[in-house]
Amino acid sequence: MKQVIEGAKVPVKIWTDHVEDAAMQQLQNLAALPFIHKHVACMPDVHAGYGSTVGSVIPTKGAIIPSAVGVDIGCGMIAVRLDIRANDLPDSLREVRERIEMAIPHGRTDNGGVNDRGAWGKIPDDVACEWGLMAGGLSAIAEKHPKLLKGNVNTARHLGSLGTGNHFIEVCLDESDDVWIMLHSGSRGIGNRIGTYFIEL
Repeated sequence: MKQVIEGAKVPVKIWTDHVEDAAMQQLQNLAALPFIHKHVACMPDVHAGYGSTVGSVIPTKGAIIPSAVGVDIGCGMIAVRLDIRANDLPDSLREVRERIEMAIPHGRTDNGGVNDRGAWGKIPDDVACEWGLMAGGLSAIAEKHPKLLKGNVNTARHLGSLGTGNHFIEVCLDESDDVWIMLHSGSRGIGNRIGTYFIEL
C-alpha cells in the first residue's frame, strides 16, 4: 500500500502512485457513504468511471451500488493449470486457437440479434441446465421491474460465451513450462441489461 487518505466515514487505501483528480473525488465521495465497509481500495488501474471509480474495491454492507458493479456483472478472470506441459503443445497453436473459437461463441454481430455469432445458435444442454438454475432469480427481479426484460434480451444464448472488448481466452506457460488457460469474461447481454437498467433507475 502506497498511501492512506482519511475519508469522511472510512479511509481510502491507495496502491498506486498517481490518482487523477476526478477519480480521487469519486473515491472520496464513496468513502463518505454510510454503508461502506471498513475502507475503499484504490488499485493501480484506477480511473474515473460512470458514477463510480474503475479500478477500485468498494465493499458495502446492506447495499449495492449499481454503478460500482457496472454493466458486466460478474466480470472477472480465472487461470487454470492444465495437466500438460509446454512440450505437449503442437509447434503451431493455430489449430488450438481454431478449436477454441469453434467451441466458444465470441464477438458480437447482428447488433446482438438472432444471428449474433457471439451467442449460441443452439444452446448446449449443460448451458441450458445452468440457465435453468438462474432463470428463477431473473424472473423474480423482472417481476419487480417489468421494464427490465422488454425487447430483445440475450439470456441463455450468451451464457458461457466469451463476449467482446477486453474479454479473452489465452493459453499460457509459466516459468516451470506448465500450461495454463486464462479466461476473462463476464455476464454479457443480460448483465448489460440489468446493470444499465439499475444504473439509470
